[in-house]
Amino acid sequence: MSGEQTIAEIGEFALIELIASRLRTADSNTVPVGIGDDSAVVRARGNHVVACLDMLSQGVHFRLDWSSANDIGRKAAAANLADIYAMGATPTALLVGLSLPGSTPVNWVLELADGLSAEAEQVNVSVVGGDVVRGEAITISVTALGELEGREPIVRSGAQVGDVVAFAGRLGFAQAGLLMLQRGFRSPRNLVAAHRVPTPPYALAQSGRNAHAMIDVSDGLISDLGHIAKASGVAITIDTSSFEVPEELTATASAFAGDAMEWILTGGEDHAFVATFGNALEVPSGWHIIGHVTDQMAGVYVDGELKSAGGWDHFSH
Repeated sequence: MSGEQTIAEIGEFALIELIASRLRTADSNTVPVGIGDDSAVVRARGNHVVACLDMLSQGVHFRLDWSSANDIGRKAAAANLADIYAMGATPTALLVGLSLPGSTPVNWVLELADGLSAEAEQVNVSVVGGDVVRGEAITISVTALGELEGREPIVRSGAQVGDVVAFAGRLGFAQAGLLMLQRGFRSPRNLVAAHRVPTPPYALAQSGRNAHAMIDVSDGLISDLGHIAKASGVAITIDTSSFEVPEELTATASAFAGDAMEWILTGGEDHAFVATFGNALEVPSGWHIIGHVTDQMAGVYVDGELKSAGGWDHFSH
């Protein structure tokens, strides 16, 4: 990135104007006031606004030698949009905070903005504001807003004994991709790409709004199901024989002495969705049944064995 114009050279306000020029113009019917005022104004149908915030830190969530700025922008947006969908809500807007070293090239920041905008456009929302400050390393903070349109939110505490458990999306791909990058490889390409840019199945999450409980799988399937089990006071039993392990994972695990099922159960950042439904007939097309909810001691059981949370914890690594 050397030799390029830096943000220290152009200043904060010029940078904000450049970023704004790269972002999709918000629909005035949804966002009456967008970038350019002290705050944005986002219209919400119904009485509740759903909000979440996620942060990505250089060296923890992304590396500049592994991912492009566009990849990082898409990843930052996807992580938050998935959380909105997991609540049964529809996203309406994103706010973005950036902490950047003064030596950061302007073009890198604009490419980041392009990635944020591209992911947001997939679900017809816009970045409507944010802030930029100087920092020692790159940190990206994204806040997503959503609306329920009169529906009740889908919460972690809603699982009921007798429910079936199902997931939608990919599991284990991002973890396998991360392991390949850590070993210096840039292939298999689709696994590495899964780590760089997650692909949450937004439409499938919408189809699952009849779920009793739902969560975005960001920290690992066992870990995130553990949140549902604890909040609902139930046991969640998973049967590994119910998974169809993708050939890409099987082949990569065989080549690198890995465990494909372990990646599926504990790998995070694929941003799949897992939920509990009243019965198998209520599970939407495209979702895969993997277990059920029982009245055993609260926790997650894999093939009958109680498992610890596993997955990602920022302060245990």
